Amino acid sequence: MANVDISEEAFHLRIGYMKPDTMEIARAELRETDELRAESLQKLRELLKATPELNYKDDDAFLLIFLRVCHFYPESALEKMKNVASFRKENKALVHGLQVKDVQERFVKGSVINVLKNCDQKGRRVLIVNCGKLWDPNLIPSDEMFRMLYVVHIAAQLEEETQVRGVVCIMDFDGLAMKQVKALSPSFSKRLLTFIQEAMPLRMKEVHIVKQPFIFNMVWTLFKPFIKEKLNKRMHFHGSDMKSLHKFLDPSVLPANYKGTKPAIDYGGLDWFPALEQQTDYVNTWSEMGPAQW
Repeated sequence: MANVDISEEAFHLRIGYMKPDTMEIARAELRETDELRAESLQKLRELLKATPELNYKDDDAFLLIFLRVCHFYPESALEKMKNVASFRKENKALVHGLQVKDVQERFVKGSVINVLKNCDQKGRRVLIVNCGKLWDPNLIPSDEMFRMLYVVHIAAQLEEETQVRGVVCIMDFDGLAMKQVKALSPSFSKRLLTFIQEAMPLRMKEVHIVKQPFIFNMVWTLFKPFIKEKLNKRMHFHGSDMKSLHKFLDPSVLPANYKGTKPAIDYGGLDWFPALEQQTDYVNTWSEMGPAQW
């Protein structure tokens, strides 16, 4: 992707780029200042060095991922690192050694995981997870869906804009049928929600459930026991009422699929994969991080 504008949002990870007002958001919401950043980086580096059971990089850019999600409290950032390592060890079969090439075929051919090519009105990336008719669990088992989500979240961490502003998720259940309900098993539900709430070093600002049919109640029964208060407050159910969704995501940033003013989605994993592929080394390095002993 030569000669691309570093600020370009569509099919491009904005590495080493931050809008002027993003730093103001970091100051207001995350307590980030030059002085506190330097102090917190030094403290977290010391804490990490004194925790031999963890294996992470300790360069500034990497540590900032955890410090920003924890509002620059080094002790909290270390706890997040421990939670991530614990989750990775518990789910070793899915994430240990996970590389970009492992998800390529399903990511490119499937329509399950997508990202809006534009950010929302608050500058946040919008992840779309198609859990209804666009998802065939026979072609993409739930474990593989999770692995795709996991790789995407690793790449997303590289965007400082995303570290500060956070992410929004739209879970689209249009055409949900029993084969998808069966694939959204209790074990998958627990793993996904544990990951989002405890082991994902990104700020999940909103989760929007849209176009869910009545059968969705069976899915919600599985999800609900694992949802903690903080995430529960950020989950919003809209059904087919897109005006309800528009209270959170402006129509100007949404495609026609959600009654927005932008064209209907005609892109997907095939378009996004080159951006992911460019970060192969980073994702592959992540595959060994977390616990010092697997």
